[in-house]
Parts: sequence; C-alpha cells; structure tokens
Amino acid sequence: MAIIDFFDRGWRHSPDSVAYVCDDRSWTFDDAGKLSCRVSHALLRAGFAQGTKAGVLSPNDARAWISVLGIWRAGSAWVPLNPTTPPADLRRVIETFDCEVLFFHSSMASTVAELAPSMPKVTQYVCLDDAAADAPSLSEWTAGLPATPPDVHYAMDDVVAISSTGGTTGEPKGVMNTHRSLSTCLAHLMMAFHYRADDPIVDLAALPISHASGVISLAATARGGTVVFLPGAEPTAILDAIERHRVTELFLAPTVVYRLMEAPGLEDRDLTSLRYLLYAAAPMSAEKLRRAIALFGPVLMECYGQVEAFAGVSFMRPEEHFAAGSIAPDGRLASCGRPYPLVAVEIQEADGRRVLAGESGEICVRGDLVMKGYYAAPDKTAETIVDGWLHTGDIGHFDADGYLFITDRKKDMIISGGLNIYPSEIEQVIWSHPAVQDCAVIGVPHDDWGEAVTAVVEPNPGGRVSADELIALCKKTLGSIRAPKKVDFVTSLPRSANGKVLKRAVRERYWAGRTRQV
Repeated sequence: MAIIDFFDRGWRHSPDSVAYVCDDRSWTFDDAGKLSCRVSHALLRAGFAQGTKAGVLSPNDARAWISVLGIWRAGSAWVPLNPTTPPADLRRVIETFDCEVLFFHSSMASTVAELAPSMPKVTQYVCLDDAAADAPSLSEWTAGLPATPPDVHYAMDDVVAISSTGGTTGEPKGVMNTHRSLSTCLAHLMMAFHYRADDPIVDLAALPISHASGVISLAATARGGTVVFLPGAEPTAILDAIERHRVTELFLAPTVVYRLMEAPGLEDRDLTSLRYLLYAAAPMSAEKLRRAIALFGPVLMECYGQVEAFAGVSFMRPEEHFAAGSIAPDGRLASCGRPYPLVAVEIQEADGRRVLAGESGEICVRGDLVMKGYYAAPDKTAETIVDGWLHTGDIGHFDADGYLFITDRKKDMIISGGLNIYPSEIEQVIWSHPAVQDCAVIGVPHDDWGEAVTAVVEPNPGGRVSADELIALCKKTLGSIRAPKKVDFVTSLPRSANGKVLKRAVRERYWAGRTRQV
C-alpha cells in the first residue's frame, strides 16, 4: 500500500464520519479527503515534481496533517518540522533536506519571515490558517482545484518522509522513510491495536504530529476512526479530551504518563473508554508502570522503535503486563515486548556474530520496516545498515521467552575505572523512589576513573529526598560500584518535543571543554 491508501481506506468506507477534531471544529473524511486532493493539485500546478520536499511547520492542527496527506498524494516527501525547534536549527533542516515548499501555521509567521531570506531553496510558502506576508492561505492556494486524487503513480520505495535525527550540533541526519517502511509500521500498529469491526475508535494526538503521533494516527484513520488533536500534552487537557471525546487510544512518552498520574482529581475522571495507552520513546520506570496500570487499568501497551525503524519493532500488549492474574514482576515489566512479524531482530556482537538468549549486544533489525537510508549521506547509511541489518545503537538482550530488553544506548554507556556501567539500571532504582519524578544518569569527567556515575534528578512537586538517600538506595540494590558518586537536583530535565529526556543536553554542562570518548 502507498501511505495515502491508509487514509483513503477510511475515506472510502466512512465518508460522512468525523475524521479529525481540532479545537471546536471537525472535518469529515470527505472534507479532509477533498482538501488533501486540492493540496496535491496545487503542488502539481505549481510545477513541483514527484519527490519534491515539502516542510510542514505547525503545532498540532488538522489542516497541517491534511496538508501532509496532500503532500503524499502529489508524490512528494514530507519534512516534519516542530515549532519548538530553535529557528537556526529549523533553517538548517529545511536547507539540508532541500525543501522547496513550506506550509506553516500563522503562529510561526514571524519565525518564517525571519528565516525566509536565508532559505533560498524554498520557493513556495503557504500559511495553513490565514494569509501572511508573501504567502497565500491554504484555502486561497487550493481554491477551485479538483477535489479528486491526481493521476500520480507511486513506487513502494519512493521516499515519503525525511525526518531529522537532531542537528543542534553539526548537520542533522535525514531519515528517509518510504511507502514500504511506513506501511509496515502501520501494519504492526493495526496488529497491536485490536478492534472489532463495530468498535468506536478515537485516537488522541497530544504529542507532536511532527514526530510519531501523526503516523500513529493513520492506524485509526484506516479503520474509519476519529483523530482528536491537542496543541500540547498538558495533563488536564488530556484527561478532559478523554472524557469529552471518549478516547480509545493515545500515545504518550513515559514522562507525560508520570505527570498524568499526578494530575489533581484523576481518581474522579471517567477513563473507561480508554483501551490502549501506548507508551514509547524512552524507558519507563517499572515502579511507575505498576502504578500506572493500577490507576488506568489494563490498557498500558509498550512499543519499541526508532525513526530508522519507525515506531513498531516490538510491542508488549496490555495482557502481557500481567502474569497469573496479577501485575507481572519487574523482570517482565522491564521488557519492551516481543518483535512483531514483519521484522527480524537479532542481538549482535561488534563483529556481527549473533549472540544467544541472555547475552547482551547491539539490537539489530532487518525487514521492510527499516528506513531507506540517510538523505544525501551514503557514508552514514553504510555505517548504520550493514548487510541489510539496521544497527540501532541500542544495547539489549532476549530472554528465554523471546522478550526483548533494552539495557542502554551504546553512546550512553559509562566507562568508570575500566568497567562498563549501564545508566538505565541505575535510573530504574532512582525512579522507584516516590519523591522522584524523573532522572538521567550520566558519566562526568573524573581524573582517576575516567568517568564518575552522576545522577541528575527532577523531584516530584513537593517531593523531598536527599542525595545521600538516593545513593544509599542504589548501593543497597546495585552495589557501590554502580551507585552514583554524586546526585544533582534540577527543577526540570531538558526534553525533546516527544518528552524524551535529552541526555546530550544534560551532559553539556559537565563536559564543556572536554571530549567524551564514548
């Protein structure tokens, strides 16, 4: 299937059903489908050939996502852009990925005006919700054009999205996903989200659609479900939306789940419509996961993936969070589930040797889910995809039952006194303390040991805990070698738009002027 086929499946079967809700406005499948067709015709009329790169810079908004559908319909490639990204980094991504078209929300008009003189490759600007200086509104730009799909033919390996892996230092890498890779992702999602033919489906997109939430929503759309857009992942707004729209599924990063659990009046909320709370993008505390299951019920589902193998390498379904009628032990909860059918997953040594169950190595993935490569960077692609295997950079192992466990990122491993120390196991212990909201364990420069284990901790609002208390807890559980030598407290940890703690940013204050070898 082409990626647009997933929307069109819902459009064909449920034209009068509500496809999208944003603020107090709704779009039926027919409304959204016809507008996406007009967007595609506008792109083609303007002379943009198949393969053109088109950026979308907007907070969560139905018109932004419908424009993505139009980009795909025209055979162009979507470049996701997050409005919280610093302007200099936005410009770098837009220029590096050769964007020629930029759709933007009026809230970003001043940023776009500031950047436009330094982005000569962009020749067409379109404002999604209003007319702006030198940019027509979306409705003006598409007025009078056909509301039927254009005659465009797609090849499964055509690039449909180029997503940045970062770029705050140096040039960003552009992950090229195709019709094939994203269709495989959606097939896995539709296997994981079980619905009967007559079940209502309402997906809540609270995290940025420029990241995973947009693509994940297509699994609901393909079944004729409704997608509700929120401008941000604010706990009270999420709970209000679940009650108001009878939400059945949503995707959140663990840190947002933690905040949701602390929302005032949570126990009085009606969350009975919720069937799947998908958590991904970062490890989750086993202790907090237990509490989340107790609060929200048997709806928690984990997903492991990365942009290079989009959102769906493995899943741990809600029932797998239980064993013998009770919440499963920590050993199971620490897993990220079992690989799904359309990928092969191996744990490999540095020399490519496959290791046995219980042995640690790099998680490697092969199959149609894997990206095409990095945009205009064949050398980086060759370093990452070796003999068909995507080297994820994650260290992990399988257990005897086939469950996959992520020990850490290779680059996050701490080498202290010649010993390899994995931060994630230390973070699990610190997370278990009731006064801790979140934490990041890193290695900091040390003249004798090379690196010293340091925990940077974000307490719960009103939470009280001392550094000595957390160090003692870690020593009791892990021994003195792996216990932090220092604990620093911060008001909030730096996070990505998806809520993932940015360890690189945490390290910067400790490694200024020093070169980290790991």
